[in-house]
Amino acid sequence: MTAAADARPILRIEGLNAHIAGQQVVEDVTFTVPATGITALLGRNGVGKTSTIKAIIGLIDRTGTVELGGVRIEKEPTFKIIRSGVGYVPEDREVFSKLTVAENLRLAERDDAPRRQLVEELFPDLLARSAQMAGTLSGGQQQMVSLARALLNTNKILLVDEPTKGLAPKIVAEVAETLAEAAKTVPILLVEQNLHVVRQLAEGAVVLSGGRVVHTGSALKFLDDAELTQRLLGVSAEGPAGDSPARDNTARETSGKGAAL
Repeated sequence: MTAAADARPILRIEGLNAHIAGQQVVEDVTFTVPATGITALLGRNGVGKTSTIKAIIGLIDRTGTVELGGVRIEKEPTFKIIRSGVGYVPEDREVFSKLTVAENLRLAERDDAPRRQLVEELFPDLLARSAQMAGTLSGGQQQMVSLARALLNTNKILLVDEPTKGLAPKIVAEVAETLAEAAKTVPILLVEQNLHVVRQLAEGAVVLSGGRVVHTGSALKFLDDAELTQRLLGVSAEGPAGDSPARDNTARETSGKGAAL
């Protein structure tokens, strides 16, 4: 691969606007995601992080440019965007509760040769629970199912929305470790409210406020700037894990969820 190809972002968003029930939730959002590593999408509650993820894959009405690997995809339906190589790990896991773990994973397979060995190596507990109904799993185990579904397929990028929300510290660490391992082979756009996890994983940061991008740059430099972090996130980057109010859990962010993308 040429140096120019390496330098080209895997995802380019330009002038993205999105609406839910007639209300604008994303306004003129522009940013890029590099072809390697993890980029964090940050912001206070309700600023449009989850809506931005959904707009990228067409789960909500949007206008603007969405380019994947140099190819415009904003006019494509969601299922074609997913098939083109976008893995999506939704907020709140959204497993099929009345299906087994194995059935949840089988439904997610879209490649001729799904990466079952990788999933078994990353999630040995799921292998042991393959016959268990997904609805009876703990929150952390359900999150592992959600991540495993995306990692079964070969993707150009993963969109991961709030993977550590509501999890115990031990499980948060396991999720972070899994994401770090996944990022060795696929770039990730990560919505995350735990700033300790962001500090551990992310190389770049895109910060939203009021549905607009207000800061881009190095994640560590942003988190090391106490005044900027306080002003844009309303929380100290050195505060206790989980005390960040940066979750998108408002009513306007909850419509249009896809359960098995």
